[in-house]
Amino acid sequence: MFTRVTAQTRMVNAQLNLQLSAAQLARLQDTASSLKKISVPSDDPAAAADSMRVRAAQSATAQYGRNIDDGNNWLTTIDSTMSAVSDILASVRDLTVQGANDGALNSVSKEAIAKELEGLKNDLLSKANTTYLGRTVFAGDSDAGFAFDAATYTFTGTGSPVQRRIDGNTTVQVDVNGGGVFGTGTGSVFALVDNIVADLRAGVNVGSRLSAIDAATNTLRGAQSSVGARSAQITKAKDANLQTTGALEAQRSGIEDVDLSQIIIQLKQQEVTYQAALAVTSRTLQPTLMDFLR
Repeated sequence: MFTRVTAQTRMVNAQLNLQLSAAQLARLQDTASSLKKISVPSDDPAAAADSMRVRAAQSATAQYGRNIDDGNNWLTTIDSTMSAVSDILASVRDLTVQGANDGALNSVSKEAIAKELEGLKNDLLSKANTTYLGRTVFAGDSDAGFAFDAATYTFTGTGSPVQRRIDGNTTVQVDVNGGGVFGTGTGSVFALVDNIVADLRAGVNVGSRLSAIDAATNTLRGAQSSVGARSAQITKAKDANLQTTGALEAQRSGIEDVDLSQIIIQLKQQEVTYQAALAVTSRTLQPTLMDFLR
């Protein structure tokens, strides 16, 4: 049995083929304008799943980068503060050495040294209460607004350190326990300076206070060394984070982005194909007698 191919059948097939060719041309035009391989997940489900995983990793890496920057700012603030405290303690020691020279100083000279020491103590308190973005860098997660009470030298820290996660497995402490660095209450470095001032005014030789000053300075240097080590860890983490960011962006681009030169070639080829299909169809589907009789 023979199947008769009618003009209507040819027209329907030709129209279907032209629509498919036009759809392919439109898809390539969209890809060329967006430069994205995947417009909707159904374009390539496997690639879409890979893209979601890479983008999730990029989001986490970006958050680690922000944590690293914030942690670095905390540690930089602390390091500069500790350097200033070290200078203040050096000045306190120098003044104490001068004040211990009882034979060369009268009461007026000792009072001048005492007043200068009081000023240095206030500077120490100010440094010990240093804040970063409204949070005290020496009092952990305390919300008191200051690390040390100016009247009693009581330490307000809660003992809970401030941590920053710098990658999927590592956290770094970005604050310093001020109680361990400056002491607290009557055992604080502030109280030590007060005692030196009181000795100067009472006529007591202050030479015996030098060992306590040296001990406080050594404690400060130890804490500063710890901060330096953590700063180095943060710096390494920043370099690693930047490398990871670049690698993930390369992965994302490989999954999602198209090669511009390649897509332009494909687009031109499809345009030629579509135009050729239009030309061939117009010549193949010539008007019939029935068209004229209508």
